[in-house]
Amino acid sequence: MPSVLPKEKPDFAKLVHEVPHKPGVYLMRDRFNRVIYVGKARDLRKRVGSYFLPSKLAQADLKTRAMLAAVWDFETHTVQSEAESVLLEGKLIKEFRPRYNVSFRDDKRFLLVKVDPTEEWPRFRLARFKKDDGARYFGPYAHAGALRQTLNFMRKKFGVLTFGRGAPSERELKSSTYQVPVRLSDTTAEQYRERVAQACDFLEGHSREMIGTLEDEMRKAAEKLDFEKAAELRNMLEDLKRTTKPMRRFTRHSLPSAIDPASDVQSLADALRLERLPVVMECFDISNISTTHVVASMVCFRNGAPDKDNYRRYRIRTVEGQDDFASMAEVVRRRYARVLLEARESNPEAEFSQEDTVEGVRRWEGKTSNIQHQTSNLELGKVLAPPSTINDQPSTVFVRLPDLIIVDGGKGQLSSACRELQRLGLHDLPIMGLAKEYEEIYRPGRALPLQLPIDSGALRLLQRIRDEAHRFANTYHQLLMKKRIGESILDDCPGVSQNRKNLLLREFGSVNRLRKASVEEIASTEGIGLKLAEDVHRFLQRH
Repeated sequence: MPSVLPKEKPDFAKLVHEVPHKPGVYLMRDRFNRVIYVGKARDLRKRVGSYFLPSKLAQADLKTRAMLAAVWDFETHTVQSEAESVLLEGKLIKEFRPRYNVSFRDDKRFLLVKVDPTEEWPRFRLARFKKDDGARYFGPYAHAGALRQTLNFMRKKFGVLTFGRGAPSERELKSSTYQVPVRLSDTTAEQYRERVAQACDFLEGHSREMIGTLEDEMRKAAEKLDFEKAAELRNMLEDLKRTTKPMRRFTRHSLPSAIDPASDVQSLADALRLERLPVVMECFDISNISTTHVVASMVCFRNGAPDKDNYRRYRIRTVEGQDDFASMAEVVRRRYARVLLEARESNPEAEFSQEDTVEGVRRWEGKTSNIQHQTSNLELGKVLAPPSTINDQPSTVFVRLPDLIIVDGGKGQLSSACRELQRLGLHDLPIMGLAKEYEEIYRPGRALPLQLPIDSGALRLLQRIRDEAHRFANTYHQLLMKKRIGESILDDCPGVSQNRKNLLLREFGSVNRLRKASVEEIASTEGIGLKLAEDVHRFLQRH
């Protein structure tokens, strides 16, 4: 029997804010916890959030309205790409058979590529079912058109046979397609198998070098103004990347599981071989969508969950233009210089060893253990700062060093952050970088990055922290941009204060209307004299 959900619907508007901006699938459930709809999305938050907008609901058809009336809860599962979301959507629809889904409820399946090594002349053929027949299968592939173009490319690049059966026909032996590197008619069955092995490696994703060569050819064609060839190569590259990108086969056991913060924190500690559990983690991200405002965010996670009271945001001050490395160095320097300064000022008698500042702070944390027993909100890793008084009531403010620092980026961002920590004497503080493209983990002193399994709790925790830092940085950046839009050319006009600017804009509605107004009309505004009106009119005509 499925478990019954609460009698009252939750506030979906709040739940949507916890959904990441990532590709994936979402499941809608009714009050009996039954799956009634499965959908896919390129951006889960935007897609799921659109269901609960009043304006969208008013325009929805009867079927959608009925479904939303029955929805009592939803869940989301993120994937690596839009193609994977199609595969997972089909898998879940076939498994749950939701009442409001139509697609994928028949027996149609995604395409596979099959090659049988027991054949004398193995061919690459399409299949929809994987059988236990000794053949090798690749896929499944969500994009049938891209797959067929990739097979066409493989014929020309590797000289392998596709479709059909048996030894090459007379027409195939004479075809100019199979001349790589030797004509098929001059190739033995054993030599042909070497071509098949190379093509199999290509389908498994070992194609970076070949794709890099095609990208070089595309650029050269564009430089020679041969745009037709460049466009053809571009389309070919897109098809190859779609087909050869590693795909996960989704089974019920491999579906993303529910979030378990405590388990994920322990998993991360084991994966990184940390000496102490990363109870407190701080993650930095740089947002430089434009050079107007380059900002940074620092989000804090405690016991695997967001600690929003300790989020911080920064405007980059010392860096000209877009320089992620220098920006990361600045924000790390400002953050931990401030933490150490507050710690030292709070207790001048505390022992801080310059040679090992981290251990000095940790020893001080141990000295505050008696206070920790008396203060319920003082948790592991906090450093006592001076007491303050609010409304005549004594309060205690705490600062602390994190158990793990995470920077959004690869070797460059990590190196910049490490240099600043060394200057502050925090060289023993655990730190890592998370590069987004391949989710590679970079650590100081390690030449090669660490790659965790896609379904590991440790990686999911790092992704949640990184995505939250990215969201927080972008939110701050958008806030500053809105403020910038709210500013006016009048800010540069001599004699126009903020109050006078507001009076003029309230009176005329916009700078364009103010520019068309006469001196007398401007002077008629309350608080604006004739001389200032003349100055404003003259300034706007020049600008």
